Amino acid sequence: MPAKDQTTIKKREIAKSEEPIKFKGRYISAVGKRKSAVARVRLYRKGSGAIIINGERINQYFSLDKITLIKQPLKLSGYLRDLNFSVFIKGGGQKGRAEAVRHGLARALVAFDEGLKPSFKTKDWLTRDARRKERKKPGLKKARRAPQWSKR
Repeated sequence: MPAKDQTTIKKREIAKSEEPIKFKGRYISAVGKRKSAVARVRLYRKGSGAIIINGERINQYFSLDKITLIKQPLKLSGYLRDLNFSVFIKGGGQKGRAEAVRHGLARALVAFDEGLKPSFKTKDWLTRDARRKERKKPGLKKARRAPQWSKR
């Protein structure tokens, strides 16, 4: 009998940790974009440093290298443990989504604290990276890749 009780307790603990965290109160919103990814970011004051992406914690949604990319503006500004963020992402792949979130976080932090603008501008985090995939042209295999040429 005790084994069953322990498994039900563990299941309850897992269920509690998987519940989506919802922030309440006023927030500052910003939009970040990269390739075809769009991230809507909400910054909540008096937080604990939590970042929720599409209802999941950041470490469940992204890998470690993408998390370090996303948190760059927070580390530079010093607000890593002071604010909470809620992010909604649509479109793109993992790298594009991560860079869209970083763009949105940087914009939200500048709206929160104008003094961060010069340091973020030198890092190019406030500028939308407009590079996209080039379209395929007729007669070519890809955007620029031509079919193999044969003399005879």
